[in-house]
Amino acid sequence: MLARGRRLLQPLFGGRLLLLTNTASCGALLAAGDTLQQAWHLRQHPEDQRQAARTGRMFAVGCSMGPLMHFWYLWLDAAFPARGVRGLRTVLKKVLIDQLVASPALGAWYFLGMGTLEGQSLEASWEELKEKFWEFYKADWCVWPAAQLLNFLYVPPKFRVVYVNVVTLGWDTYLSYLKHRVSSVPARPRV
Repeated sequence: MLARGRRLLQPLFGGRLLLLTNTASCGALLAAGDTLQQAWHLRQHPEDQRQAARTGRMFAVGCSMGPLMHFWYLWLDAAFPARGVRGLRTVLKKVLIDQLVASPALGAWYFLGMGTLEGQSLEASWEELKEKFWEFYKADWCVWPAAQLLNFLYVPPKFRVVYVNVVTLGWDTYLSYLKHRVSSVPARPRV
């Protein structure tokens, strides 16, 4: 049974289907993180209602991040080929570059993309990003360097985005909380 399941899933991690797999898993796990965050919120505030449209927006933004992550890891692996303990110095460079380049870029993409889909003006989304960026980025440094070290040391390249997506389930729950908590910056609808 396990071998049969493996045979069915194996094509998803090669060729053109890998991009589709990475895109769908990004969207699905960002939506799952939002679902978990809403469930946690509803336990504390039973008078509120689940927001399916919000989860749909999280799915859409996650799907838009999938190709970015897919091609980012392809480039990073080609530019800095190394795996395992023997390549530790190069792996540490990859982790640092990932933290300094991809993390802030994907964080900005997330906040600006969600703001756009929520009907915020670009200016309001930018203000929200400025307000929440350092909190996001400090938390990012607490989670992702260790996760990416394991990723670059031990995970085969074709599974990198899926590995990140699995780790990110908890991270996405936090992102959903950070994005949707009451902000000191008033949300202004698009004109």
